[in-house]
Amino acid sequence: MKTNEPLLYGDLTQKIIGAAFDVHNTLGKGLSEKVYENALAVRLQELGLTAEHQKVVPVYFSNQKVGEQIVDLLVDDRVIVETKAVDRLMKSHEAQLLGYLKNTQFQLGLLINFGARVQFKRLIFTAQNR
Repeated sequence: MKTNEPLLYGDLTQKIIGAAFDVHNTLGKGLSEKVYENALAVRLQELGLTAEHQKVVPVYFSNQKVGEQIVDLLVDDRVIVETKAVDRLMKSHEAQLLGYLKNTQFQLGLLINFGARVQFKRLIFTAQNR
């Protein structure tokens, strides 16, 4: 990617990440993943975004729906947000989110960890990779 190319949904992901920092700064560390997920959804809705909890998204194989997957949050019907509340993010967390992206129509996901400090990873899976 060239450095002068805009990020896919850059403004939206910036708002989501900023909201995650707001949530963590307000609530602090040590709470459950579900509490952070709920608080993040509230903050996103306060920002005028649509944040759907535990959203069921279809999974496709050979262009046919073969099942469903539940994602933590779906923001503005464009970005999957997977929340964690662990010491540190692991490769398995990234693999989970990439699996969601690979097998749904969504291209962009944010993995957000509300551990001792906020950590995030921005993952993309485009149609050319499918």
